[in-house]
Amino acid sequence: MNQTYDMFNEILVKLFRDIMDIEGKAIITEEFQDISNNDMHIIEAIGLHEKKNMSTVAKALSVTIGTLTIAINSLVKKGYVNRVRSEQDRRVVYISLTPKGEKAYKHHEEFHRQMILATIEGLSEEETRILVKALSNLNDFFRNMTSGREIESLKRAVEKKAL
Repeated sequence: MNQTYDMFNEILVKLFRDIMDIEGKAIITEEFQDISNNDMHIIEAIGLHEKKNMSTVAKALSVTIGTLTIAINSLVKKGYVNRVRSEQDRRVVYISLTPKGEKAYKHHEEFHRQMILATIEGLSEEETRILVKALSNLNDFFRNMTSGREIESLKRAVEKKAL
């Protein structure tokens, strides 16, 4: 069991670090050198073909509207995002991608497509189902860590175990 644990731990720690590092290097090309990996994830959250309000995008990214506003200001200046106030309620701001933003979105989407194809290459349907179940379990673990209380509880459990 310890060998399996150690193997999973090493793979997951390296995987989290490598995904962010390699994704940043792969998607920030000469054409998209004026934006960051974080900007690409904002572009992804806005999505194609529809306007979204700021609160919807902020919630999807788990950031405050203030934090999102700063990033959107930059993306508007760089020509990736359009921002329009609602005619019905001027407090509501809608954002959508420009053609340049849509191109960046598709570029990022292709990176993810290649990553997924490499992940499931050579797996049987049963192995793919098992992998999806394992990753869903991991995702559920992180999703359950949404409040400070759960994170503090996890910290205490980790500290107790380490002693």
